[in-house]
Amino acid sequence: MGQGEYAYEAHAALIRQRADVSVQEVFRQRGCHALMNPKGVLVRESRDSEKNPESLAIAFALDVSGSMGEIPILMATKLLPSFMKILLDLKVPSPQVLFMAVGDANCDQAPLQVGQFESTAELIDQWLTWSYIERGGTGPHESYELALYFLAMHTALDCWEKRKKRGYLFMTGDEIPYSALSKHVVENIVGDRLDDDLRVEEVVAKLQETFVPFFVIPDQSRRQNCERVWRDLLGEHVLCMDSPEDICLVSAGALALSEGVVPNLDALGKVFRDGGMPAERVKSAARALKPLAELTTDPAHRTLGERIGSTLRGLNPFQG
Repeated sequence: MGQGEYAYEAHAALIRQRADVSVQEVFRQRGCHALMNPKGVLVRESRDSEKNPESLAIAFALDVSGSMGEIPILMATKLLPSFMKILLDLKVPSPQVLFMAVGDANCDQAPLQVGQFESTAELIDQWLTWSYIERGGTGPHESYELALYFLAMHTALDCWEKRKKRGYLFMTGDEIPYSALSKHVVENIVGDRLDDDLRVEEVVAKLQETFVPFFVIPDQSRRQNCERVWRDLLGEHVLCMDSPEDICLVSAGALALSEGVVPNLDALGKVFRDGGMPAERVKSAARALKPLAELTTDPAHRTLGERIGSTLRGLNPFQG
């Protein structure tokens, strides 16, 4: 997937049309959309095309449990064009965006929903708004590891296969993953048959072969619920925001810093301001991104991060 070309003005106009529309009209699903059901899906593809010759795969895995429904709503009614605009301003080539919705496989009706990688404003928006905001879950876990598994095992990315450039994952949440991914859950939800359960560390290691994963916590009050566990898994790729309103600036900024298209946080802030982003949100995003900026601009730390990533990949049970 990923055909067509992104048009910011078309995306912004679409969002403006929703100014007086209820959330229920924007997100109409009352169950998993048939085309977002992951059962039996072989692969979701991010491919190059004539209009997107150097595609970059970007996945948003959005927690849609009871406490986390605000972020997808904000993205669909206000914020998502700003994410794409920043990437355009930074000349990030051909971003292709996929949306997933994540819940709890032990209690939710639709614990995993998966869209397609898309390039056009209309199709990116379509998959986001086809998500079922279930508002389920019971805490303190959500089935984040199931979403990680799907991305690791059921995606094909030209950015990786042709250029050895990994895609990006931004997963939002305020809980911790299950310590192991049950083989029964995988079979029931995705359809794959595994010999054994997989430790979450093993799933992360496999994912890191083709994606740069970030876990994004919506605000400071909720970081105590889950930050430590996620830092043990992802290090400085845990981003603690001040507000859900910061999701698009923080995600775009993390990608920009990781890609090296801006040299530091000051340069990134200038891009935000020049792009018309609100001053309060720019400051808030900078606070969330500061640890990552220090990591990506320090060669010694970056080398350490690469060594950690290699160690995790050494735990990979998917290779004989």
